Amino acid sequence: MTGPLVVLVGPMGVGKSTVGELLADRLGTGYRDTDADVVATAGKPIAEIFYDEGEEHFRALEREAVRAAVAEHTGVLSLGGGAVLDESTRALLAGHPVVYLSMDVDEAVRRVGLNTARPLLAVNPRRQWRELMEARRHLYTEVARAVVATDERTPEEVAQAVLDALELPDGAPSGRENTP
Repeated sequence: MTGPLVVLVGPMGVGKSTVGELLADRLGTGYRDTDADVVATAGKPIAEIFYDEGEEHFRALEREAVRAAVAEHTGVLSLGGGAVLDESTRALLAGHPVVYLSMDVDEAVRRVGLNTARPLLAVNPRRQWRELMEARRHLYTEVARAVVATDERTPEEVAQAVLDALELPDGAPSGRENTP
């Protein structure tokens, strides 16, 4: 199967971008973030897409960004926190090396804080994050080949745990580029 070498899923603030960039560097491959793809396509930040066009429009852009990235990207890919809400996205991820980066609510509040650039957390971040996780945790678990807890771990430790969980060689070529 072609496609990404690693796909990272998990809630906002868990460190998908930081860990993804570290993994790409250690694996000698490229990094892609579907949230960045959505921003580039829309020409504005995600918060503005939510406020101007609504969540449904954002989710449509996100679904297309994920579809394109899974089809085109062969390195490390991170998906936006809500990407797994879409049934077609979950089906698309089947068979791919997906890792769910998890964290508990206290860690999430510490990392995400009261960041108003996160439109789904604008009112009561702690309660809303908990509610989002109750709605999404089973979906992250459903698509994941492995779950890696990020609580009280450095990004480097999380990246190593992902490599170990997927049994990927650290810093060595994957052999994928030589497959016919």
